Parts: sequence; structure tokens; C-alpha cells
Amino acid sequence: MRVVLAAAVCAMLAPITPAQAQEAWPQRPVTIIVPFAAGGSADLLARILQQHLQAKFATPFVVENKSGAGGSIGTGFVAKAQPDGYTLLVGTVSSIAINSFLYTKLNFDVARDIQPVSLLVRFPNLLFVNPKVPAKSVPELIDYLKANSGKVNYGSSGIGTSSHLSSVMFALATNTQMTHVPFRSTAEVVNSMLSGNIELGIDSMTTVWPFAAAGNVRPLAVTTPQRSAAAPDLPTIGETLKGYEATAWQGLFAPAGIARPVLDTIAAEVKQVWQLPEVVAALKNVGAEPATSSPDEFGGYIAAERVRWGDVVKASGVKID
Repeated sequence: MRVVLAAAVCAMLAPITPAQAQEAWPQRPVTIIVPFAAGGSADLLARILQQHLQAKFATPFVVENKSGAGGSIGTGFVAKAQPDGYTLLVGTVSSIAINSFLYTKLNFDVARDIQPVSLLVRFPNLLFVNPKVPAKSVPELIDYLKANSGKVNYGSSGIGTSSHLSSVMFALATNTQMTHVPFRSTAEVVNSMLSGNIELGIDSMTTVWPFAAAGNVRPLAVTTPQRSAAAPDLPTIGETLKGYEATAWQGLFAPAGIARPVLDTIAAEVKQVWQLPEVVAALKNVGAEPATSSPDEFGGYIAAERVRWGDVVKASGVKID
């Protein structure tokens, strides 16, 4: 009996391990970095998280926009932050999976310095053409491009964006040649098409779809593996080009080195918020497909995405100093 009691006392007096000592999250204000200007989709996601987590924990959650260099300024800030769970990042396919292959002078390494927390949303991109283009399907478009090799202009919302590289991927998959005309936004792409300056584009379905519904542009397909619930009759590019996928996604990240209990707690809280009916409705209202994942699942997904987009960037030959 003395031995049992002694063992129990020793157990109570044993040093507390780091995992046991980990305080509940959050204990102080949390900053969510958005590496783009206010008003965009990444900013919207951050503010949804801010609203619901702040209400739940009665702790300030602050959204801070640090834009520049295609999202690399804000991403680099988080990469250098303390990995304590109090600085988070809303990242995108461009800022996480593309920029490290595109920009030559980044002072951080996404694979080494950024920890995936959870996927947040997927956005389908839309392949669309000027109504004057005779193609009414992806196979017909491929035939048109081959018959007019090098003569067709396509627009994108910027050099190195997923819009640009989705089109590069399409050209590689179809062995066709097109001329790239970069713009600063999806709206400019559509306006240029309406003016007759470009024939096709692949860009955000959220922005392009109202023009398609009005008959100003002709939608041909979506870039996601599955058809979009918003337009179920519209095929995927992959139905014609097996394996083609160019999904725009956004997720939540933290600095690498964050304690696993804190990481898992944040991921679980995100999942709870993303299951709220009002959040699901708000996301679908802007054309997003809500999605969550564990940190490990998201990490595996990002690794595959980095391979996919890295190959496309290399094939495009595009570099930004």
C-alpha cells in the first residue's frame, strides 16, 4: 500500500511536460493576416473567421491586410512570426503553391516556414470565350485553336496568377499556341473580351458567371474535377482532357513550428465555424465551395499542388524578380 501511495505522490509531483503545460487557445488577441487588399475573397474568409471566433471566445481577432508581390509580402510576414497560434494566414493557391516557383527573390520557403491548418474553400475557374468564337464546346475550341495557331489572344488577371497558369496548362494539354494578354483583374479581362480584343480566358467563375448568364461571354467548362453546383449542365475540362484540374483554393495557415495541440485546436475551431448554416450560405453566395481538412490532409494536398503548379510555371518560363 505504501508503494502505491508513494507512486501516486511521485506522479503528482512529476514535472509537467510541454504538452501538458500548453495553455488553452486563445488567451490573447489573434491576428489573421490577409496577404491581399481588403474586399477580396481571402479578406472575406478572414472576416468570417474573425466574427465567429471572436464571438465564441470573447477574445479579439484582428484582420490585417498586408498586400504586395502577389501575396508574398503577407506570407513572408507570417513565415517569420512566432509559431504560437496568435498569427495566422489566409493563403491562396497563388501565394502558397505558385509564388515560390515564380518569384526569384523570396526570403522565405513555404514548404519549410508555413504550416497548413485547414482548407477553407475551393473556387471553380471558368473557361469562357467571346461569343464570336465559333466553338461551343471544349473539343470545338481545341480544333479552333489548332486551326488558328498563334493567332488567338487569351486574357488573364495577371502574370503568374492561377488564371494565367490555368490557360498555360490548357495550352500544354492541347498542344496549342496562344498569345497571352495580361490584365490587372478579372473584370478587365471580361471588358477586353466585350471589346473584341481577346477571344478566350480562364478565370474566376464567381466574377465571370454574371456575364455568362447575361450572354456577354460563352462559358464552355469549369476547371474543377467535378461539375459546379452553380452550373451543373456545364462540363469540366477534364471530361475532354483527362487529368486536367486547375482549382483555385484558399486555406488557413500558421508559422511552422506551432505546437501540435494548438494546431489541432485551431483546425477543429475552423471546422465548427464552417459547419454553421449561415457560413455555408454566405460562402456559396459568392460562388465558393466550402471545405475543411485536418492539417495533415491539407499538407498532403498542398504538396501535390506545389508539384502541379511548379511544373506549369517551369513550362511557362515565367519568372518575376
